[in-house]
Amino acid sequence: MLAVFAQFERELLVERVRAGMAQARKDGKAIGRPATAREKTEKIRELFAQGLNKQEIAERLGVGRASVYRALV
Repeated sequence: MLAVFAQFERELLVERVRAGMAQARKDGKAIGRPATAREKTEKIRELFAQGLNKQEIAERLGVGRASVYRALV
């Protein structure tokens, strides 16, 4: 019986979250994690052209190595 109430409560929570996100999108607010590496793509390419390796670029700019690889592809 408790599982039924828990499932119902979970469904209500999901519905409220989706409604809130839809309202935020409607209001023009950004949803989700901010993109950090996309803004630094040009700097990543400049540093790579200067001869820095991918790990050094990631540490210097404060982004992940995977983000550096993605920007260079």
